Amino acid sequence: MRILVTGGTGFVGSHLVEALLGRGHAVVCLARDPAKAARLFGERAPKLAAGDILDAEALRRACEGVEAVAHLAGLTAARSRAEFFRVNWEGTRALVDAAAARGEVRRFVHVSSLAAAGPAPRGVPLGDGEGSGPVSHYGASKRAGEEAVRRLAAEWTILRPPAVYGPRDREFLRLFRAAAWGLAPLFGDGSQELSLVYATDLAEAVVRCVEAGAPGAVLYPAHEEIVTARELALEIASAAAPGRAPRLLRVPRSAVRPLLWLTGGAARIAGRATLLSPDKAGELLAEAWTCSPGTLTARTGWRARTGLREGLARTAGWYRAAGWL
Repeated sequence: MRILVTGGTGFVGSHLVEALLGRGHAVVCLARDPAKAARLFGERAPKLAAGDILDAEALRRACEGVEAVAHLAGLTAARSRAEFFRVNWEGTRALVDAAAARGEVRRFVHVSSLAAAGPAPRGVPLGDGEGSGPVSHYGASKRAGEEAVRRLAAEWTILRPPAVYGPRDREFLRLFRAAAWGLAPLFGDGSQELSLVYATDLAEAVVRCVEAGAPGAVLYPAHEEIVTARELALEIASAAAPGRAPRLLRVPRSAVRPLLWLTGGAARIAGRATLLSPDKAGELLAEAWTCSPGTLTARTGWRARTGLREGLARTAGWYRAAGWL
């Protein structure tokens, strides 16, 4: 198939491009920086379409001759609610319009986020349900992007992954670096329940949906295992600094919002985007961010191949080899 990938030079997108190329597909990668894409993929670089998700003309050109779209481009951190919505909603809407205008796209896979569904009750992972609703600007913007995708006449599938980790990721890198120093930060008492997914497993879920289709489905690619925030912190510490017991740095629930106001204010003064903004309090204080891959498995046969401990060890190994850790 000829497949357009947005966000193909990003963390998860780069794994997806490699997986699609490995299966013999012709990949077109929308890239703001073609030189970066060339460096990342080397001799196996996909065809590059210069432009970004807000460039309507570039999107129309990129969709030419394309049978399927895998949409991963988006913001996970932004300086304002408007910035989140400009990319995650308006950009997705522009891509949907471009795909519809071409008339050749028959399958559209949108990688959204568990944040679009909202937190789960403790002990009750989300499956087919919609959850309680977004609790952050990021989640609301991803949910708005999903609504744009649902308007497509072509087959569409929405994937809502939980936290994603693996080689090339810079967000979990912060936790690995802290663990290498013998520290393990925790928000609250560490009892928050979490689902996760390894990057290459998520890429494989996208490939399954692109190739076989799961029309009209909202699916949750995740490890089957669920851990608490405390258990995750200790597993990361074990991968980053084997044999060294970390010191748990607990931020009490009462201190989370004031801390986020400080970190968010500092980022605002510096003109930077940060994940640790006041808007994230609802996510950090939720009792569970968990989901079940059962329906995805039933529809496509996909299962996560990489257990959490193995995935964290591989991630730590990649960080060390790359000189990041």
